[in-house]
Amino acid sequence: MSRALQQQLLSRLDIAVANLDLPLTREQLERLAVELTPAVNAMLAERDATIAELEPVPYAMTETADGERFVREFAGCKLSMDPDVSEDAPAALLGLDLQSTQSDVRALDVRGATSLVVTVRPRSATAWQWWLDKFEARACTPEQPCCATVIGRFGDVEVELRGDGVPDLLASVERGAGRLGAFMAGHPF
Repeated sequence: MSRALQQQLLSRLDIAVANLDLPLTREQLERLAVELTPAVNAMLAERDATIAELEPVPYAMTETADGERFVREFAGCKLSMDPDVSEDAPAALLGLDLQSTQSDVRALDVRGATSLVVTVRPRSATAWQWWLDKFEARACTPEQPCCATVIGRFGDVEVELRGDGVPDLLASVERGAGRLGAFMAGHPF
């Protein structure tokens, strides 16, 4: 709780009580300021969040090894887009949607109107499976039994899904399953 905010609130309440000629003691005013501070603090934070949502998201042109690209960063996720791709192309729209709604997404690269590379850092094996299902991607092939890069689709968009840390995540799940299997082997049920 902010002491400075409490003091500001107390002074404003003091002025309002004096103007309205309300029968409140100084102790009651101080208690009221302490009680109202969290609510006022929440209102100010909500206002700041609303203002931040309305501010334009900065775009920049960046020079990369393969030429210029539009780059947009939002909530720790970097979206880069080929300048020849329209902002209303299916891959661009999907990328913008994923960037603003999915916290697992770390990077997006719109390579063409219907080509998107999505890099995610799933928090669990279930989250990785959700991403695979979302893009109708196959996780395992005989050539790559525990792959972290797969190709899938979302509507008309071809998606290359990259899982950051997925091999380690899946290995830890397998180790846990192995320990549980050994424990359950001797269980009477």
